[in-house]
Amino acid sequence: MLRPQDCPDASIYAGIPMRIALVAPLAEAVPPKLYGGTERVVALLADELVRRGHLVTLFASGESETAADLSVCAPQSLRLAGIRDHLGSTLAMLREVRRRADEFDIIHFHVDLLPQALFHDLAHKCLVTLHGRLDIPDAFPLYRAYPEMPLISISDAQRRPMPPNANWLATIPHGLAPRICPFHPEIGGYLAFLGRISPEKRPDRAIEIAKRAGIPLKLAAKVDAADMAYFKTEIEPLLDHPLIEFIGEIGETQKSEFLGKARALLFPIDWPEPFGLVMIEAMSAGTPVIAWPNGSVPEVIADGVSGRIVTTIEAAVEAARQAGEMDRSLVRAEFERRFTAERMGGAYLAAYRLLLTRTVAKTAINAKLLDLTVAPPAAPELLPPVWEQVSRDSDIPALNPEV
Repeated sequence: MLRPQDCPDASIYAGIPMRIALVAPLAEAVPPKLYGGTERVVALLADELVRRGHLVTLFASGESETAADLSVCAPQSLRLAGIRDHLGSTLAMLREVRRRADEFDIIHFHVDLLPQALFHDLAHKCLVTLHGRLDIPDAFPLYRAYPEMPLISISDAQRRPMPPNANWLATIPHGLAPRICPFHPEIGGYLAFLGRISPEKRPDRAIEIAKRAGIPLKLAAKVDAADMAYFKTEIEPLLDHPLIEFIGEIGETQKSEFLGKARALLFPIDWPEPFGLVMIEAMSAGTPVIAWPNGSVPEVIADGVSGRIVTTIEAAVEAARQAGEMDRSLVRAEFERRFTAERMGGAYLAAYRLLLTRTVAKTAINAKLLDLTVAPPAAPELLPPVWEQVSRDSDIPALNPEV
């Protein structure tokens, strides 16, 4: 089989199957049984790449279900198995990826930090999608030490705190298969809060909004051990109210109905959200989102179309009361235009091809330098124009989707 890196021109291998490794976290199954946004995105990406004819191997836990070839790296998802420290299992998985590295044209990591240190010599065919918050500087020394590793951000806002030498390849928003949260045209009778109980997610705001608006609120959220004290002292006392119902953690099949029958999703976050998968899940169902403008929110929500962006409790209360007037078909249309798994898959393929094109270009540059009979120009004089030309020639629109 002709391999992408054997082709001197990106346009030639646009239709050639690639051998792709996707490396998922072991915390949850792929897709997750309950909570787990990263694992859900990896599952959708794997299936989309297979659908497009690529040869995909998924490194994940044994409970995973995928159209790709599954390499089992843990018998059960670590969270549900009760394993709290995931480092040992993750290092064992990465050793297996390293052992099989020659089998792949692209190695795409969805775990962070460790690949930079363990695969930096293979950075020409590796990339890391950063799924978490990047505003905590603890890991900055590692990003500075391994600038060669290509990185994918899931929103432009996610990039802002990072060191200036971060090797960004693209911003690629998450996508969903439209069938996961099918369209519900009817206006629901309650407000929804979905995700995780934690201080930065501000469930207390959601409760206050519902009480002031006089609209029922249902909270479908898990409580991690780290947030149990917060839940017990700050949130549980607020649940004793006729408008407030705490459901707890729900699975994929329950989520579709939960979001589809809601009047609006409340997303009153108080932190730099990297993306917020629940926002596009709600949009897929036609349910508008009421959110604070932190992190990725202004990139995901089209104010007045797919939801309302607010900065005060009073504005959120008004938005909740008016949510029934929003056209749910337009909310769904915004999802279909910007956040499908098909669009995400196309963007990642464009990123893979750009990475391979850069590798081919660098190889060609090195070969030309070896053939020169005179001393080559200094690297800063030669490399930037060549690399910029390669980037322009490979600037596929799907690489940086409109957000």
